[in-house]
Amino acid sequence: MGRVAYGSAGLLALALLTACSAGGTSGGTAGKPDGVAMAGAGARAASVTFSPADKAADVPTDQPVVVSAQGGTLRSVRVEGDKSGSLDGVLSGDRTRWRSTVTARPGVTYTVTAVSADAAGKQTQTRSTFKTVKSNKTFDIKTITPNKDYTGLTVGVGMPVMIEFDQPIADRVSVERNLLVRSSKPVEGAWHWFDDTHVDFRPRKYWPAHTKVRVDAKLAGVRGGPGMYGKRDVRLNFKIGREQITKGSVNNHVLTVRRNGKKVRTMPMSAGQGGQWKYHTTSGIHLAMSREPVTIMTSPGIGPGSPGYYRLTVYNTVRISNSGEYVHSAPWSVGSQGHANVSHGCVNVSPANAAWFIKNTLIGDPIIITGSPRKLEPMNGWGHWQESWKQWLKWSSIKSGPTVTLP
Repeated sequence: MGRVAYGSAGLLALALLTACSAGGTSGGTAGKPDGVAMAGAGARAASVTFSPADKAADVPTDQPVVVSAQGGTLRSVRVEGDKSGSLDGVLSGDRTRWRSTVTARPGVTYTVTAVSADAAGKQTQTRSTFKTVKSNKTFDIKTITPNKDYTGLTVGVGMPVMIEFDQPIADRVSVERNLLVRSSKPVEGAWHWFDDTHVDFRPRKYWPAHTKVRVDAKLAGVRGGPGMYGKRDVRLNFKIGREQITKGSVNNHVLTVRRNGKKVRTMPMSAGQGGQWKYHTTSGIHLAMSREPVTIMTSPGIGPGSPGYYRLTVYNTVRISNSGEYVHSAPWSVGSQGHANVSHGCVNVSPANAAWFIKNTLIGDPIIITGSPRKLEPMNGWGHWQESWKQWLKWSSIKSGPTVTLP
């Protein structure tokens, strides 16, 4: 799996049977290639070849280790690093080929030990060594969202996976193919690069309700750019909760909340008033970004004493963008809710409805607003769903596909 996980163990086994490897032939004696052990007299020889070749240097960390047996089978293969642990791998069904399944670490000398058996069952142990390319610097995941602060890692059906790196990534393909997404229910999804330090994942459609999701960022040793390699692996587990989608219109002045397709609450609302200050609530597919019992709101770009300035203490707020939009309690506009738009751009609801909404909303729940002349920008908060699937894939480095089902 690249950005998105592909295939299964069965497909992997098939790949091992059909893959090719370069044999080590760096000057052995008596006409025998380097790294080959011969069986005793009276038995047909079983030989073993290694890739990378014995004593190879500056080997790329993402080059797989392949061990092949001819005239016999492999009983075991072990790859040990002098500065790091072992490399895991898989053996083909006919036990003639072994291939590593993890990325090597930079600047490490690895010893490959293979035990093979000839047709008569005689076992021979063979060793080969290689050294990987050196690293000048490392990169790491700076933040990954959702995280433990998000309601016990139970989130809404619109929740993206968002990764921020501490260094600009030049080799996006190498990094993306090592960002693996698995889910308990199959979905089609893809990663999307917003810039050199941010890559996010979302499904083509909303996550199915009650889906378990695992993200494995297998980045230790992965090339992120010239001389730069991943510092460590990171794993994230989270759950999708019930499906709750809220829709509202700035023209009809009503928010309707549906849970698993069933209407559970209707709330009169008041949206942005527009006017000379252009206080418009954005139209689009917003996501609940935070739930805040108390929020201090001030007029953007307007200081104290200037016309249009305000500073308000607001209660029971659910943030839906980075441009200061919330669904929140507004006792001062109850008389307009359901009839007119009088807010500074937020979605005003009554204190009772705001208390219910903050309690019943998960981070990542879609909140869809329509009818406004101002559109939500894809990079305004978590406006990921503003992009069509075709637009989303445009900024992917690897073809999308289904997630692998969790065991």
